[in-house]
Amino acid sequence: MASLKSIRKRIVSVKNTMQITKAMKMVSAAKLRHAQENVIAARPYTEKLASVLEKLAPSVDSAKNPLLQQAKTTKALLIAITSDRGLCGGFNATIGKTAERFVKEHSAEFPDLTVMTIGRKGNEFLRHRVRVSKSYTGITSDLSRQTAAVIAQEIISGFLAEEYSEVHLLFNAFKSVISQEITLMKLLPVPSCQGGEEQFLPDAIYEPSKDDLLAELLPKHIEVQIYQALLESLAAEHGARMTAMESAAKNAAEMIGKLSLQYNRARQAVITTELLEIISGAESIKG
Repeated sequence: MASLKSIRKRIVSVKNTMQITKAMKMVSAAKLRHAQENVIAARPYTEKLASVLEKLAPSVDSAKNPLLQQAKTTKALLIAITSDRGLCGGFNATIGKTAERFVKEHSAEFPDLTVMTIGRKGNEFLRHRVRVSKSYTGITSDLSRQTAAVIAQEIISGFLAEEYSEVHLLFNAFKSVISQEITLMKLLPVPSCQGGEEQFLPDAIYEPSKDDLLAELLPKHIEVQIYQALLESLAAEHGARMTAMESAAKNAAEMIGKLSLQYNRARQAVITTELLEIISGAESIKG
């Protein structure tokens, strides 16, 4: 049986850990509130822009815009968004495993498929398992639209240069504090409605032309999709960390209860032993 001193030290250690996890939960809750507001505020714009493209793309000649055309190459790119810090449950592991599975499943179609990671944890998990072409770290601490624009421009330039024929985006979409959804979406070539029928009003006048308008909106669409994914992932990260820290605090409280019970039993055993020794000593003196 462990000594009273060692049990006391374990109780103090677990109590300190519980204080840390509670503090981290409160910090994550505060950050989550702000991140959730950003996600909700950005969703209408993202959805409306996608709706406009969905209606406009079928009415133009897709051959005039290379972002709608798939290059004839065996190269492809997967962008995997994770966090820079851990202690958020299975948030990063699920993205890493999904990315690894995606690469294996598409290895026949795209033998030269590479991965771009956003977040330090994703890079640490994937760099020894798949080919990582580039890694971004530290951008979620000060997330801005300009950051998404830089990444989008790099991806578009690579696609136009036929460095890869397809670009896919993998991230955790924020659903609620306790729920995140693994989301895989195709960025390039930009998916468009089939059928080729005009979905805007037939007498609508476009200024500039529909082709010019589409050419202007497509890069903006890629940028907005990346920015929305980063916002979603950041909110999901805070939600996952808040849940993980709450669970850790509960486990710590349960452990403290078990250790306290063990300590009381050990202390009782020591007292009983001491009493027996005193009684035995007294009886030996009388005898």
